[in-house]
Amino acid sequence: MLEAGQQQVTEPGYQCVDADGPWPFVTRRVFQAADHASRIWSSRHHRKGLRHREREGGRDAMARPIWRCLWMPSHLNWWIGAVFAIGSLLFVVGSALSLAPALFSSRALDSTRINVIFFAGSIPFTIAAYLQLFQAANVGDFLPNDGPADRLVLLGWRPHDAGWLSSALQFIGTLLFNFNTYDAMRPSLNWLHQDLEIWVPDFAGSVLFLLSGYLAYIEICHAHWAWKPSDISWWVAFINLLGCLGFMISALFAFVPPLGSSVVSASLATAFTLQGALCFLIGAFLLLPEAALKNAPSNVGQWKPPERKR
Repeated sequence: MLEAGQQQVTEPGYQCVDADGPWPFVTRRVFQAADHASRIWSSRHHRKGLRHREREGGRDAMARPIWRCLWMPSHLNWWIGAVFAIGSLLFVVGSALSLAPALFSSRALDSTRINVIFFAGSIPFTIAAYLQLFQAANVGDFLPNDGPADRLVLLGWRPHDAGWLSSALQFIGTLLFNFNTYDAMRPSLNWLHQDLEIWVPDFAGSVLFLLSGYLAYIEICHAHWAWKPSDISWWVAFINLLGCLGFMISALFAFVPPLGSSVVSASLATAFTLQGALCFLIGAFLLLPEAALKNAPSNVGQWKPPERKR
């Protein structure tokens, strides 16, 4: 039931009879028609234009042949997943080469050239993050019969929306990664310039990524924590959150003290970058079958109020 302080939202033919989500966000609403038919509206699926039976989780999408998810260029969600996958793959390659110097020594790939791979990977990250922010900024109101926004906006301003806020923080984080990976291509930087030009934007970007990942996670959970392994959207958010944690830990180890960083610290920083990039790569691939939820039937049926705990 609606709790004190929650807004009563109505739509012609429908009435909001239940709303919940992790404070201060509302990520799930139940609208009921006069004939008692109901629609369950989820913030993430509304934001991404998905129609989804909440109780069945991601089974509708996973039951579809996987090959149908591999080429859907008419879906923005597919492009977001594909471009994120390209950026993640480049970060995986750069991290793997850094951790295995014997693998690239014969190919004349020094650290500067490897940093070029990281910079190249940061560009698809930024493109995909902007596409996701653009999508969140142009979604219609959180109502059952509402369509896209009347006019297109480039960035929008929806700080009350967990999905938009997650997308905005992620986009800013990718811009900081553009700066830090570009500066990393400059050779012979002393420890102070490494920290100011590489580590500071890396650390700040990682913090923003972690906040973004957690906001995306609570958006699909409708709570600050939940376990929903049958829902493909939950797996996307959960695995991406693990990737954000990997990047955050990597940034902590990447700090360069005045005497220079140790081999162990540098290796751990690269290892957690690899772990984070692998998680982002898996999460990006999972966006493809999630995009197939576009044509899945919406959750329409009889709504029952939640039982009160005694």
